[in-house]
Amino acid sequence: MAKVNDLTQGKVSSLILKFYFPMLLTNMLQQMYNIADTAIVGNGLGDNALAAVGNMSSLTFLIFGFSMGLANGFSVIAAQSFGAKNYEKLRRSVASSALLCFIIAIILTTLSMVSLKPVLRMLRTDDAIMHDGLVYGYFVFGGLIATIAYNLCSCILRALGDSKTPFIAIIISTIVNIILDTFCIFVLKTGVEGAAIATILSQVVSAYICWRRIRNIDVLDITKADFQGNKALYRELFKNGLPMALMNSITAVGCMVIQYFVNGLGVAYTTAYSACSKFINLFMQPACTAGFAMSAFTSQNYGAGRFDRIREGLHVCIAIATAAYVLLGTVMVFFPEALARIMVNNAETVSIAKTYLPICGIFLFGVDYLFVFRNGCQGFGKPLVPMISGIVEMALRISVIALFIPVLGFSATAYAEASAWIGALLLNMSAFEYTLNKNLGHKSIRRNEIKTAA
Repeated sequence: MAKVNDLTQGKVSSLILKFYFPMLLTNMLQQMYNIADTAIVGNGLGDNALAAVGNMSSLTFLIFGFSMGLANGFSVIAAQSFGAKNYEKLRRSVASSALLCFIIAIILTTLSMVSLKPVLRMLRTDDAIMHDGLVYGYFVFGGLIATIAYNLCSCILRALGDSKTPFIAIIISTIVNIILDTFCIFVLKTGVEGAAIATILSQVVSAYICWRRIRNIDVLDITKADFQGNKALYRELFKNGLPMALMNSITAVGCMVIQYFVNGLGVAYTTAYSACSKFINLFMQPACTAGFAMSAFTSQNYGAGRFDRIREGLHVCIAIATAAYVLLGTVMVFFPEALARIMVNNAETVSIAKTYLPICGIFLFGVDYLFVFRNGCQGFGKPLVPMISGIVEMALRISVIALFIPVLGFSATAYAEASAWIGALLLNMSAFEYTLNKNLGHKSIRRNEIKTAA
């Protein structure tokens, strides 16, 4: 039987780091194959194809982010149940999560396919890249169920302290993706649909590997009875999943507005923004992973009532995020041209990217710390504040870029991102500290009551 990891017992730093590094490699590999996709498309099909694929990023984030938020929210219930050693509820929550995600996958696939063209028009997508954008979008959204399956399976495994299986899955799927990308684009000459097909098939592979591991976990010996409807459990799952899903989607709307303004500047700016976004997403991963570790650690210890350990976990995850900021923020500030040339060759596009990366590098601490505190709030089973922070992010992105793009030009996109990160960070940090101190206070009062009674 596959092992799971109890994060409520043992040395905090060792547990988190052991859990963290396989997950970090998993997330970095995911981003690396996204960058490989971009590099292969850019070099094999040209800047317009790269712009078409990049132009889809905010829309795919809207759909994929919603499904990822649901999976994360559902997995919090699994982690809390595991921490409380309530294995019956654990099995029922996993079974119910799978059923709900299957239904939601069908709904999201239908909606995204129907709305793709109108939304691309709304984003002022240039006619030169519209066809490739549609082709890529139809293929990617057509395979949405594979993406959702992997997201749910990997979230469930991480909730149980298993970060190694998703890592193995991503290693294999990354190799599959790069080989298929290269074969489809350079050998079969398929165009952007080749990149989309490679992505879908690699997601199928990773989902299958994670699903096979879940079937071998003894505390997840799920039977047909676990799939029987339970309205109270469905409500609890949606109570956690929907706010987190909406948070991602609301954030994505802000990103789509930025994409709207960028597209209005011309195809060269769309290409540069696409390339920069890939690097931002890559350099976020160490802190983003610390956030995932914080969520699993907080969830299990919250379920076990070990609130003192949550504070220790926070210190470890903040230290990781700080180290990531110092290292990667420095690279973005001092080597923007070298980064840009990895994905684009056009001198104008490189020059545009050079104005964006250093600004985001300076303010990268905002999103790095945001990941830790926001996931901590989610681990408490308090998803409302993260959802509100998504609204704050959206409002700041839209207001900053609308006000300053006439004055600052493309640089306004970077300041819009930075302001959104910092605004959301302040809100989540305050909510996390309030919730943790409240629970620590209740535990202290309860301990004193027991001593007095004795």
